[in-house]
Amino acid sequence: MNAVTTNVNPMAPTGSRSDRFAAMSDIRLSGTGPPETVLPSEDITIIEAIEAALALGEGERRAALAPIVAANPRSLMGWAHLGELGRDDIEQYAAFRVGYHRGLDTLRANGWRGSGFVRWQHPTNQGFLRALAGLARVAGAIGESDEHERCEIFLRQLDPTWTDANLG
Repeated sequence: MNAVTTNVNPMAPTGSRSDRFAAMSDIRLSGTGPPETVLPSEDITIIEAIEAALALGEGERRAALAPIVAANPRSLMGWAHLGELGRDDIEQYAAFRVGYHRGLDTLRANGWRGSGFVRWQHPTNQGFLRALAGLARVAGAIGESDEHERCEIFLRQLDPTWTDANLG
């Protein structure tokens, strides 16, 4: 009798998505571990302008924030908040996607090479992570389930302690 050989990848994810996320948090790395990237601070005048816009009344925030982001298109925190204030799923999706791609550019410009940690605990990383989390959420809302799952996994690869409560 001939043996039957199957091409089963023992590293392939099995089980539910939440099981795969839980398994990722159990990974132990060497003493040095993967590199960590901490983005530089945005210009204080941009941060102050964003904070002032966000302090306005609910109906005024988006209108005040949009010209700040237009004048400072590299502001990751600006794009993330603009996404959060979007008038509908598609406007949110667009702003989060721009923030995500601008964030990847900024990460690469600051030494990130496609792997390693980008943790929420560093305030300067929060604009990018907010945009990525928002993109995951809205992708799910508009039926982009593959993008939703990729973004969720990426968040947990960047920061294994990630929780949506970070967005508080």
